[in-house]
Amino acid sequence: MVPLIKNIKQYASKIEDEVIENRRYLHKHPELSFQESNTSAFIKQKLEEMKVEWISVANTGIVAFIKGKLSDETVVLRADIDALPIKEENDIDYSSENNEVMHACGHDVHTASLLGTIKILNSIKHEIKGNIMCIFQPAEEKLPGGAKQIIDSGIFNDKKIKAVIAQHVMPSIETGKIALREGKFMASMDEITICVNGKGGHGAEPHNTIDPVVIASNIVITLQQLVSRNSNPNIPTVLSFGKFHANGSFNVIPKKVILQGTLRTFNETWRNKAHEKIKAIASSIAESMGANCDIHINKGYPFLINDKKISNNVCNHIKKYVGNKNFLEPDLWMASEDFAYYSQKYPSAFYLLGVGNKKKNITSALHTSTFNIDEDVLEISTGLMAYTALKLLHD
Repeated sequence: MVPLIKNIKQYASKIEDEVIENRRYLHKHPELSFQESNTSAFIKQKLEEMKVEWISVANTGIVAFIKGKLSDETVVLRADIDALPIKEENDIDYSSENNEVMHACGHDVHTASLLGTIKILNSIKHEIKGNIMCIFQPAEEKLPGGAKQIIDSGIFNDKKIKAVIAQHVMPSIETGKIALREGKFMASMDEITICVNGKGGHGAEPHNTIDPVVIASNIVITLQQLVSRNSNPNIPTVLSFGKFHANGSFNVIPKKVILQGTLRTFNETWRNKAHEKIKAIASSIAESMGANCDIHINKGYPFLINDKKISNNVCNHIKKYVGNKNFLEPDLWMASEDFAYYSQKYPSAFYLLGVGNKKKNITSALHTSTFNIDEDVLEISTGLMAYTALKLLHD
């Protein structure tokens, strides 16, 4: 084992309890997107204790700096800090104290891990050939996303960015294993709202109405052909509707129905074309049945792409740190991430951190009320990111 890996692993083990304590505090005190004021204050306090330079950005966001020597190149490490509007159902000592708010996507892990990584790197900053920026980013879970605000702030403008790196917890992967896919990895994401405007009336007299329930149902079914018959099979695409709101009753046909759904894909040209087709199909169906509809498509995050050269380097560093047998290459993931904004602009790598443990009954999926992690991963996550950042700079 090379000395650098050994030293980092020893330090990561030394601070493991502290990282777990930080993670539990964050888990117990989650805050929603763009509202992370107490989380931000906690991070600033920890950075002050470590005597690490930092600045505020994007309201509740923070950027910490570890300045090395000999090179003006910079590696950026990113963690997201917001939580989700979910009521936690875990029976644990550190379950959420904020009603209907929960770290159900592991951002508490990302944040605590990055604080631990900073502690490791700061202890050897005199050996670092270059600079490391550590971003604690707000609002990954809500459009327009904190990543875009971080980039638009200009914080990167005078920096020679060599790579932007981030990790994401994954309960379907066993603790101790790391997964990274080169090239396109996560899908773009758009929010679709369709309001079908008809004419309400008595359920016993449908002939005197323009039934928006039937019209909206036709729209949902027909739009599924957008994927099956309009998209290129070589371009992964998902169109799903999760909300169908018809505020009628047993015998009341409402005057309008609201549909909400999401479009996910990996090609910008097709993405824009799909938007137009959604509008045209929904409008034509509504008009053919005597109604009309209002359609709004909120264009969200682009697809996430892992840079070939940087990903190859990061893969090698992961294998050296955790061993070849603990490295996985995942499939395309139709979920979305605002880290995609960084990846579209700078050489980037986004990898998955296994946090599942069937023996400990830690198997709940992301964005569920019982999501949790195997905390043994925190020793790995802090050290791996520190090692990766150092190697990228020194390479």
